[in-house]
Amino acid sequence: MSLITVMPSGKSFEAAEGVTLLAAILAADENLSHNCEGKAACGTCHIFVHEGRKGLSKVAREENERLDAIVGVGSKSRLACQAKVLGTENIKVELLGFGSGV
Repeated sequence: MSLITVMPSGKSFEAAEGVTLLAAILAADENLSHNCEGKAACGTCHIFVHEGRKGLSKVAREENERLDAIVGVGSKSRLACQAKVLGTENIKVELLGFGSGV
């Protein structure tokens, strides 16, 4: 289990190993856009991971290609639908206040 902290709300909750950040965030009643049902096709679930990046699955080719097409992507960017919790460390994410997808 990992403790996920969501900014800017500051809400924290536990997430099981293997669950995507998108599923964990939605289960915690946080609002996060997701238009493609978790297929890395839209980029609307773009988030910043501020802490615990090593506690998430590696970026796969599909996610990397989608991130390349999104404005405002940086080294902390992930798609919540593709980032799976490894359960090895706590994670702090920032939900972006705008539709960050293309």
